[in-house]
Amino acid sequence: MKLLLKFNLIFLLIFAGGLAAIGQVSWTLLERNARDEIAQSAGLLMDAALATRSYTQGQIAPLLQTQLKYTFLPQTIAAYSATEVFNDVRKKHPEYAYKEAVLNPTNPRDRAVEWEADIVNQFRNNKDTAEIIGDRDTPTGRSFYIARPLRISNPACLQCHSTVEAAPPTLIERYGPANGFGWQLNETIGAQIISVPTKVPLDRAQKAFNLFMTSTGTVFVAIGIMLNVMLWLLVIRPVGKLSTFADRVSLGELEIPEYKRTSNDEIGVLARSIGRMRTSMVQAMKMLDS
Repeated sequence: MKLLLKFNLIFLLIFAGGLAAIGQVSWTLLERNARDEIAQSAGLLMDAALATRSYTQGQIAPLLQTQLKYTFLPQTIAAYSATEVFNDVRKKHPEYAYKEAVLNPTNPRDRAVEWEADIVNQFRNNKDTAEIIGDRDTPTGRSFYIARPLRISNPACLQCHSTVEAAPPTLIERYGPANGFGWQLNETIGAQIISVPTKVPLDRAQKAFNLFMTSTGTVFVAIGIMLNVMLWLLVIRPVGKLSTFADRVSLGELEIPEYKRTSNDEIGVLARSIGRMRTSMVQAMKMLDS
């Protein structure tokens, strides 16, 4: 097997192993960064929803207490306000979702579907759980979600949700007596769930990965070409000429011109050694002839 072919086979093995290692490490980092970005976006949206709830409960609801005696205003409910604000966001970003999923809601739109009910039950079964995160498939693609429990920590909430008799008549008139009652203090009644699409950040990470790997592969190929040229000029061609010279000397062609190499590298030292060997053979042959 030719020396250049051996070199290229070894280089290809190193190239393949290095490219695989670089690809594994780079994709792991890019995917992790993409998921961190997704989680950060979901956390920011969750904080925005909590801020809306806090603003409604602390500043809007007290201003409308008198009107509530005559008609029920859902705008005074923190959960309603947070949902409505997020619905406006979804007009431009329909792939995002926010829901205060409740097992027994007053407003039917807040009723938890199957997968949301599973999350609520996890919070109910483990009261120490403060947050649940995960991924799920949706009709628009893979989605990342953050869920936090909704617990009745304020006794004032039970004025509307303990029994039908205790609830404001205006609430009964709007939503009826069938749902949203029987809640108890410190009970987990639902979960706040923010859903964020994973497609865009992961697609961006995939594009960055493809560009990086293409660039890395191009650099490796360029290095391979340069190494082949250098190997040919500095090693293969001089060794080939030296090999031809030594082969002719070994066959008795002692009158061939001397192979001259003035460099001080290993090939130059070898060339001078073979030259001295040729000179010694010429002198030995002359001594034998005399």
